Amino acid sequence: MARHISIAAANFAVRPVSSFDEFGAHCETLLNQAKGADLVLFPELLTVELFSTYSDWKSAPISELTRIDEFTQEYLDFFTEQARTRDQFIVGGSHLLKDGDRYVNVGHLFEPSGTVHTHVKTHIFPAEAGWSTEEGTTVEAIELPFAKVAFNICYEAEIPECAATAAEQGAEIILCPSFTFTEFGFWRVRHCAQARAIENQVYFVHCCTGGRPGAPLPNGWAQSSILTPCDMPWTPDGIVAQATPNEEMVVHGTVDIDRLYENRDNGAAPTFRDRRRRADLYASWPSHTTAVPR
Repeated sequence: MARHISIAAANFAVRPVSSFDEFGAHCETLLNQAKGADLVLFPELLTVELFSTYSDWKSAPISELTRIDEFTQEYLDFFTEQARTRDQFIVGGSHLLKDGDRYVNVGHLFEPSGTVHTHVKTHIFPAEAGWSTEEGTTVEAIELPFAKVAFNICYEAEIPECAATAAEQGAEIILCPSFTFTEFGFWRVRHCAQARAIENQVYFVHCCTGGRPGAPLPNGWAQSSILTPCDMPWTPDGIVAQATPNEEMVVHGTVDIDRLYENRDNGAAPTFRDRRRRADLYASWPSHTTAVPR
């Protein structure tokens, strides 16, 4: 039996809000549009919207963005309850939170059962340095009832090893909450996401933060999409669905997990197999410091 997974990805536009409840209502509007999906994604750092609840937010330096850690428990409670009541698996994007004496950018995946999976972003984009965030050290596949998934948060998509190690662990769908401040940044992540889908013969969901909330909060450039390898079982451009650029909306698409394995066996470009078949060769090349996992 084919394993068909319905996916919904929010093209989220950050805007000033007066309270956590208003932020929650914003999210619920998009969750309502994602009705019926097995897996729902929100983008990276959608919770920057909560910075606007502070009375001094327009004059505060962006280095104080980590103040939104104060909303961590409300954020966790909100998405835990939404996943339970809607009976959906929800990627609550990512959120800046305090971990001991450091701040980290953490992706969260909420199950209807109440289980919460987390991933600490392992490669911080240089522009994030001003937020005093530090990096995680692991990429791990997560077993869901319908598929194995893994996080690649934004800039991680530009680091091929992040998707390769996820695929090596059996990940079939890469979850990419993303927040890019320019169209240049958007296309870097988008093109890399498509490349990772081709290299590893996996599905890749690029879910974007957009909006123009006003300084000091950054603008976002957003066109969320659900991507496939570019091969015969799918469309030539490898796009299942994509949003209208910079328009708040939810995109829907259905993917068939079994097609990935058929494509790995019979596709025109068996990249998953061939990258591993010659891994010893890559390790011997002086310019290559790491080998693709075998």
